[in-house]
Amino acid sequence: MAKLKVTLLRSLIGCKENQIATVKALGLKKIRDVVEHNDTPQIRGMVNKVSHLIEVEEI
Repeated sequence: MAKLKVTLLRSLIGCKENQIATVKALGLKKIRDVVEHNDTPQIRGMVNKVSHLIEVEEI
């Protein structure tokens, strides 16, 4: 199964609560945090919701 490498690039200050919750659910806490997830439709939906805050790389 393909993997996604997700990196938080922007601050969560001033973001909507649902966007903050989505970033936390992805496992990101600080700027430049990196996590890997399986490429599933659920993760893709979360990534699309906060795409302006993160960077995604396929592995």
